Amino acid sequence: ISSPIALAPMAFGSCAALAAAVSGAGGFGFIPAGKENLQSVRKSLSIPDGEVIPVGVGFINWILDITEALDEPLIHVALAEKPKALWFAFGPDMGRHIQSVRDYDAKRSDGHKTLVFAIVSSVEMALKAANEWGVDVLVAQGIEAGGHGATYAPPLFSLLPAILAAFPPGQGPLVIGAGGVSTGAQVAALLTLGASGAAVGTRFLFTPESIYTDDMKAELVKADFGATARGMMFDEVMAVPGCNWPENHDGRALSNEIVTDSQKGLSLDERQRLFNEATTKGEVGRTVMWAGVGVGLTKEIKPAAVSNRPWTTSQVLTSMIRRLSWNCIQTLSNP
Repeated sequence: ISSPIALAPMAFGSCAALAAAVSGAGGFGFIPAGKENLQSVRKSLSIPDGEVIPVGVGFINWILDITEALDEPLIHVALAEKPKALWFAFGPDMGRHIQSVRDYDAKRSDGHKTLVFAIVSSVEMALKAANEWGVDVLVAQGIEAGGHGATYAPPLFSLLPAILAAFPPGQGPLVIGAGGVSTGAQVAALLTLGASGAAVGTRFLFTPESIYTDDMKAELVKADFGATARGMMFDEVMAVPGCNWPENHDGRALSNEIVTDSQKGLSLDERQRLFNEATTKGEVGRTVMWAGVGVGLTKEIKPAAVSNRPWTTSQVLTSMIRRLSWNCIQTLSNP
């Protein structure tokens, strides 16, 4: 890892190709659990079987509460491929799932230890994750983040210093910041505050590798700084079976007709009918497009042409990582 940038494991935006490209460019790529086979990442990065794959896998706690009772638990399936890290999010007690990682690693013959990341949005949760769950990296997620998060989360640049101050100097897990981070200057600001890096999500939706459709990416490009909305209306119309987000959690996405329908007071049945019709027709106006408040800071989809030829996938992501890192360095060098 040569860049302080991690790709957030976005369930409907990230994929193996994106994670592999980010890791290959010097960042730390994550894939969402159940969305891509780690074998495809292994192949993309030419990692021999049995060696550690330099990407992580993201898990949502309430989904694990269902899957870990199955004959083939998701965590064990992932760990068998030896990812560099696992990322846990959204649940009052992620400790038992984290313990299953430690138990699995303890039985390995090669001594490999899987790094554990955990999203936290309060000082209390950060202390619990560090002292009780023994995580390696705290992901301090502010209210600005796209996708799901805690409704009680403060802004990132208030949350991060509070979490860092809760640990004696030089002690405690590494802490990275997440939520609305789209520029190198923002990464530099996080490092200046004491963070070890930044988790970036929305910025990487502006890439060919993102599984967002071209129409969805066009909506991202058009979005301005105030283009997102937060609430449960997006999950309500999607009606994912078994969906059970913890209390005081909701999601941030581009504001569109889904939000308008809710504001009009339409019944849930009517909103779901309109959503399903739009989905069938491929109409982007009622598509859920998870995005953070930093969406308005990016106005183009890479790749760009270089010497009248298109960039390859690896060149695109390498350029993006380097550009974010270079802007970060320039900001730190010229206060």
